[in-house]
Amino acid sequence: MAARSAAEIRSSIESNRMELAVSVDRLRGEVARMTDWRSQVERHRSEITIGVAVVGLFIAGRMLRRRSRD
Repeated sequence: MAARSAAEIRSSIESNRMELAVSVDRLRGEVARMTDWRSQVERHRSEITIGVAVVGLFIAGRMLRRRSRD
């Protein structure tokens, strides 16, 4: 392996810093997108509606069974 000059090492470090900054910004944007609950609700509105309906039916069934036992 050939020895690198100080200027080459500095250039490599600066290049790595720039790549890291881009990666961090990209990751920050991805995290913001994934944790934005409002957009998640909009994106999965039909699945949420179906889930709520199923839970509602389950609770109603349990309440009806309790009333019929009393």
